[in-house]
Amino acid sequence: MVEHSDLLIDWSRAQFALTALYHWLFVPLTLGLTFIVAIMETIYVKTGDVWWKNTTKFWMGLLAINFAIGLATGIIMEFEFGTNWSNYSWIVGDIFGAPLAIEGLMAFFMESTFFAIMFFGWDKVSKRMHLTSTWLVAIGSNLSALWILVANGWMQHPVGMHFNPDTARNEMENFWAVFFNPNAVSKFLHTVSSGYVLASLFVIGVSAWYLLKKRDVLFAKRSILVASSFGLITSMFLLVSGDDSAFNVAQKQPMKLAAMEGLYEGEGRAGIIAFGLLKSEKEIGDKLDPFHFSFEIPNALSFLGYHSVDAFVPGIDDLVLGNKEHNIESVSSKMEKGKLAVQALHDYKKFKKEGNIEEAEKALAIFEKYQHVMGYGYLEKPEDAVPNVALTFYSFHTMVGLGSWFLLLFILTLYFTMTNVITEKKWLLYLMVMTVPMGYVAQEAGWIVAEAGRQPWAIQDLLPVGMATSNVEATSVMITFWLFAVLFTALLVAEIKIMLKQIKIGPEGEH
Repeated sequence: MVEHSDLLIDWSRAQFALTALYHWLFVPLTLGLTFIVAIMETIYVKTGDVWWKNTTKFWMGLLAINFAIGLATGIIMEFEFGTNWSNYSWIVGDIFGAPLAIEGLMAFFMESTFFAIMFFGWDKVSKRMHLTSTWLVAIGSNLSALWILVANGWMQHPVGMHFNPDTARNEMENFWAVFFNPNAVSKFLHTVSSGYVLASLFVIGVSAWYLLKKRDVLFAKRSILVASSFGLITSMFLLVSGDDSAFNVAQKQPMKLAAMEGLYEGEGRAGIIAFGLLKSEKEIGDKLDPFHFSFEIPNALSFLGYHSVDAFVPGIDDLVLGNKEHNIESVSSKMEKGKLAVQALHDYKKFKKEGNIEEAEKALAIFEKYQHVMGYGYLEKPEDAVPNVALTFYSFHTMVGLGSWFLLLFILTLYFTMTNVITEKKWLLYLMVMTVPMGYVAQEAGWIVAEAGRQPWAIQDLLPVGMATSNVEATSVMITFWLFAVLFTALLVAEIKIMLKQIKIGPEGEH
């Protein structure tokens, strides 16, 4: 029974990860390209230059292809909450469902309605009405992301709710606490700004290809100017939002931060590992150096996580084994309390059903005392509280390293474009083209950090993924995993082929 359960959990996680990773290949380009298109159309309306209208329509065509295919994966992902994660949906439905419902009722319908006007209404509505529709599509797309990320942020830092022991459900008490959850706010700002960066990379990469082919030169130069300006501004904001995101992780998910940096022994004035190679044989509590080699930026992690270079940053050993000096409770202790909470909840329901109100109240008091660590009661051993350190560490450093390169690329691209020598810098044009797939790698790496880094939790500290799955056969999940893998791959191949065909045609028709 345990092996079957483990198999079900693994395949349920794999299927959701597959869907999320494929979905996120499409979403960030939509988030950023809608704003770039809106900026270009604004220039057209302000100047009356038809050339800008044609430029806008070209990028809008690529946006439409991406939007349509991204929609399919998003719908499937939301259905998976009911098919594969029904226990999770039952326990958190009152809270998790609210932002998703708002996303569907407000943001998605707003975005879809005005998308039709934006794409088909060029000669049917006034210029200003069309421009308004384009901006509303951009705003609607980002509002969709907002509500989804509010839901995800709550999973990382559950607030504004009360657990009802009679129904075994978390019920929302304060909508605004959920909405303004610091984790959700920083996650939204960091995620959407990363989408703006990816879209900027996409536009300058495609435009660089035209310059290398010596065709549509004016179109390419102007597109690069808009995209590199937008990309530079959003890259700088990405740094700021990343700092805020790391600060929130340090406060609410210290285990994730420790895994991001491969930090086992906590320390004050902790440094950030710029790059390093982890030792696979490293185990919790041993004195083995976690790295074969590493290069560290002194004091940076303490400042990043706590805004003080002197701050103590707990490591994996401290968080698992405990650290009395810094008042850090061990996982073993939390597991004991968590088991008391789980048993007390069981006893409360039993005594209440029997009509033994006095004993039910005693059990409820014990449950309320320890419910904040109830999730630990379902863990089998303390090491289960540690995410995959290597996956989290390398994903985080890949994301940061690529993000730094993107910032430098935007600076170089904007400078050479404004000095009108961009066509002479073929080395840079090739780099611009090659950086487009790197943007997608950075996007996926960021989500791996966010989701793999918080394991084993479906809801931080309250519900491990092992208790969140549906009661279905593992074989069913395995079959649908491979069906979705084939479907999503086919959609991705279709998008790439259609995109490449449209790019080859170009803004001025066949060449």
